[in-house]
Amino acid sequence: MTQEKLLELLGDMSLQEKVDQLLQLHEFFYTGNQEEVATGPAREMGITEEDITQAGSILGSYGAKKLKKLQDDYMAKQPHHIPMLFMMDVIHGMKTIFPAPIAQGAAFDPKIGKMAADIAAREAAVTGLHVTFSPMVDLVRDARWGRVVESTGEDPYLNAEYAKAIVEGFQGENNDLTEKFKIASCIKHFAGYGGAEAGRDYNTVEMSRPAFREYYLKSYKAGIDAGAALVMTSFNTVEGVPASVNKWLMRDILRKDFGFDGVLISDYAAIEESIYHGVSEDKRDAAKKGIEAGVDIDMMTGCYAANLAKLVEDGEVDEKLVDEAVLRVLELKNKLGLFENPYKDADEKLEKEMILSMPHRIAAREAAARTFVLLKNETDDGGFKYLPLKEGKKTAFVGPFVESQSIMSAWAVTGDEDSCVSVAQALRETFGSKYLYAKGCEILGDDVKIPGFRGMVHYPSTPEETEKLYVEAENVAKDAEQVVLFLGEDTTETGEAASKGFIELPEVQQELLRRVHKVNDNIIVVLFTGRPLDLREVSELSKSILVVWRPGTEGGHAIVDVLTGKRGPCGKLPMSFPYCVGQVPVHYDSLVTGRPAEPGTTEKFKSRYLDIPNEPLYPFGFGLTYTTIAMSDVKLDKSEMTADGKITATVTVKNLGDVVGVETPQLYIHDVKASIARPAKQLKGFEKVELMPGNAFDVKFEITKDMLTFVDGEGNEVLEKGEFEVFVGFDSATTNKASFVLK
Repeated sequence: MTQEKLLELLGDMSLQEKVDQLLQLHEFFYTGNQEEVATGPAREMGITEEDITQAGSILGSYGAKKLKKLQDDYMAKQPHHIPMLFMMDVIHGMKTIFPAPIAQGAAFDPKIGKMAADIAAREAAVTGLHVTFSPMVDLVRDARWGRVVESTGEDPYLNAEYAKAIVEGFQGENNDLTEKFKIASCIKHFAGYGGAEAGRDYNTVEMSRPAFREYYLKSYKAGIDAGAALVMTSFNTVEGVPASVNKWLMRDILRKDFGFDGVLISDYAAIEESIYHGVSEDKRDAAKKGIEAGVDIDMMTGCYAANLAKLVEDGEVDEKLVDEAVLRVLELKNKLGLFENPYKDADEKLEKEMILSMPHRIAAREAAARTFVLLKNETDDGGFKYLPLKEGKKTAFVGPFVESQSIMSAWAVTGDEDSCVSVAQALRETFGSKYLYAKGCEILGDDVKIPGFRGMVHYPSTPEETEKLYVEAENVAKDAEQVVLFLGEDTTETGEAASKGFIELPEVQQELLRRVHKVNDNIIVVLFTGRPLDLREVSELSKSILVVWRPGTEGGHAIVDVLTGKRGPCGKLPMSFPYCVGQVPVHYDSLVTGRPAEPGTTEKFKSRYLDIPNEPLYPFGFGLTYTTIAMSDVKLDKSEMTADGKITATVTVKNLGDVVGVETPQLYIHDVKASIARPAKQLKGFEKVELMPGNAFDVKFEITKDMLTFVDGEGNEVLEKGEFEVFVGFDSATTNKASFVLK
């Protein structure tokens, strides 16, 4: 449909019809018991049957046959036969579930994110979906926050690279949303949601404007520049004003500075929540503030539907604000080609053929293996590393995650656990029935009950049953030369509303570790997690640690591939793993401070703790391989640079071992003296390098002025002359250094 036709359509719509295009409701309003809908949520929200009939979009429903019928029923009743939008949280896979976003960040390879999004888009599209609420690009530095699992970590540069790649995966590089098997991507949560105080979900966010602009806004901007069709508001306040009614944030930053002209949708009930923040007086006032801020779609409240038309009629809201919001919604539907093809790619036949297809499973297996991070790998008495596992060595596989298929994240809402490959299944395929196994314990102790999306989650067992499992594990461990212990958080322990004050493993599992260690100290830990954990005890009692995150559908296969050496680990930590929770938020790019403390210092009046180190247990960018790869000193091709010039930094990396290895040289830069204090170092580039045994390779990083700019106290991006330090290393803590001067 041409823009002229869209404007004609807009002009012919009644005011209430326009307002209802800005209403998003859950599937329940259409597929649930209609009497229950009318007397329950509809009454609570203050919306009418007409509002439900004309609401512009649905969330939470998928399936080609179902959505085709919903579309037919909706368009038959809609006064202008405008098609409906179907939206869903497709976070890291539709049915073929890829590693969780935090794991994808660990790959240090945005192509993994792009591939995962492309396959997710294909599967989502054939089920009838048009929009995914992904990627979440919030910068996260506090491991207590549950939604760490949905992020790609603590670094602005890494997050921005993934934001761009994931948007391109969902929408295609040319952003033609009519293209087959492409869906619209929604950047979230704008803005600063990951900076919640104390790591508590939905909490206040307070920070300086330079920090907000330079660290937190970069990844949103990258996703918008990549063409994201939608942006979602965040739950938090920004400078004291809830994001969904924050005119400065949405009109000045998002629309004006970032040039975003797509659809802005609130998060679930976020416009109404401005009342509870104490900023809006009631739903009418919230609706007024929301539309004035430029929020186009009100997700799951009646603020707009029940109040906007009356606000316009009373002269309190200019109808032009409603029109611009409705036009953006209509334009999105048009960009998706829904006026010509309301079903888009919904196809029952393709749905059966494409969902969980073998090519998709192979891709998920490959992706998972590339996200695993080897944190520790000691040498045994024979001079061999504990990993990969050696043939002929009697090994016991112990722990609650050996047989568990619960290896997705809490935000894989469309995935099915039954389709996940457990470690046990992969072990049977590799070793047959000839391996030692014991469950050891449940994932959670009986005293732990966690609210999840599907109700309270816990694993009931009596103390006697738990003791029996411990004893079985001890007996199996005694009979083995080494033990692979599969430990981790429950699926529901990370995700939305899953903030935690303590970030150790569940106590029932830590006790299992202690009990096994008493009878066999040759322990390899395979760790399932959606956040950085306090691993002090795990590290002390184990010889090797392999972090496998929430690996998704093909997790079991990928884990056994890496344990057996079929694939080598090549992941890097996208977030620092703290020494303990008392350090968080801890991140590598902190400011130096006026009284910096060198590691291990005992000086009193320095910026340090009395009882714990400043440094995390495992730093950002850290990850071992199965070989030894050496790096040369950093060589710069010149010692001075002008603003319109560039400098090339070169390091030589060489594989000194006897197996293939994949490493990730990382470039960091430090502005030595500036008008405001600068971080000790900031990631500005990285490169994956695969090296055969004995091979060497020169890795070159081109340094340009864009890498040297920063946001000053006035919010301006500036470039200042002076000395810059260049670091290149395999992680953020261990780096080689050179320096140059910007003239």
